[in-house]
Amino acid sequence: MSREILSVSELTLQIKNRLETLFPQVKIRGEISNCKRHGSGHIYLTLKDEGAQIPAVVWKTTASRMAVALKDGMDVIAEGRLEVYPPSGRYQLICTSVTEAGQGALQQAFAELLQKLAKAGYFSTERKRAIPAIPETIGIITSPTGAVIEDMSKVLERRFPAARLLLYPVKVQGAGAAEEVAAGITWFNTAKKRQHQPDVIIIARGGGSLEDLQAFNGEVVANALYHSRIPVISAIGHETDLTIADMVADLRAGTPSIAAELAVPDCQELLRHITTLQSRQDRLLQAKLEGAERHVYSICSSYAFNRPPLQMEQFRERLNTLATRMSQRITTLFEQQVQHYGAVKKQLTMLDYRKTLERGYVLVKKEGKYMTGAENLQASDNVELLFHDGVLPAVISPLKRS
Repeated sequence: MSREILSVSELTLQIKNRLETLFPQVKIRGEISNCKRHGSGHIYLTLKDEGAQIPAVVWKTTASRMAVALKDGMDVIAEGRLEVYPPSGRYQLICTSVTEAGQGALQQAFAELLQKLAKAGYFSTERKRAIPAIPETIGIITSPTGAVIEDMSKVLERRFPAARLLLYPVKVQGAGAAEEVAAGITWFNTAKKRQHQPDVIIIARGGGSLEDLQAFNGEVVANALYHSRIPVISAIGHETDLTIADMVADLRAGTPSIAAELAVPDCQELLRHITTLQSRQDRLLQAKLEGAERHVYSICSSYAFNRPPLQMEQFRERLNTLATRMSQRITTLFEQQVQHYGAVKKQLTMLDYRKTLERGYVLVKKEGKYMTGAENLQASDNVELLFHDGVLPAVISPLKRS
């Protein structure tokens, strides 16, 4: 049986169809070499290991979405499809994504933990606490050196210098960093002294790769944030970085400086607001006073309000009339009594025995008693003779009979 004679193009086309069908999607690991970015934006490179190499292409649209800058010597994981390029008779990998070798495992762990915490309600908005409007004390968990703490301090000093800052120094990457950050959150929440209890906590670090931010993508820090009773602002990495700590925290800030701005009010704006409120209060008070004055004037001008004074005036006039009448009546009664007293006195005067004595009569008094007849007297009795102008002693002589 004779075999069919194929042209180079026909054989290449059959290889292309079978190879591309057999490997529609592959993921390989290798080291980058001969990495070149073309003026069109495409990237051409070679992936190699100890035993082989394969050419690869990253088209412009894919290259614009990649988070890493490709360079020679970088250990990467490339994902894509195999393609045969007939003009040169070679196959190459058309990359749909290229990540650093270590990032693949980290991204997988990130996705798995994200799903686990989401089911447990760690990201629920209902459990997130409100950030206090005017905090007295702010707890900061970050590295004690570097630009982060310096930038945050400047922002806090400018916006709200009255706030007291408490720094809990930690490592922000590497071995033990996650445990230190979690310990800082727990320490602020369990501090015994009031001066060590902040109103809000900020956890912060600068930007970095996925490996650099790994301390904030673990379950240790997520648990500490979830159980914190103090509101926490998370500012990990740059605006484009998003960590699990950012999602569990009560508020996420794009940068540490933004976190400082979100934690405190602007004192100048606060003073302007207070001035506005005071002016509004003054206007409201003035309006209320003017309204009260109008109300009082209306009441004072009403008939119901003025009726009692009018009645009082009428009662006063009646009382004056009655007082005048009473005075006149008393005067009249007094004069009548005086006249009556004069008449009685005159009558009594007329009945006075001394008046009778003035007419020549004499009273005889014996032993303190007035004698009304001769039978009460005996000879030699000592008596007193009462004249109108005096008293004389006398002795009763025997009765001489004619």
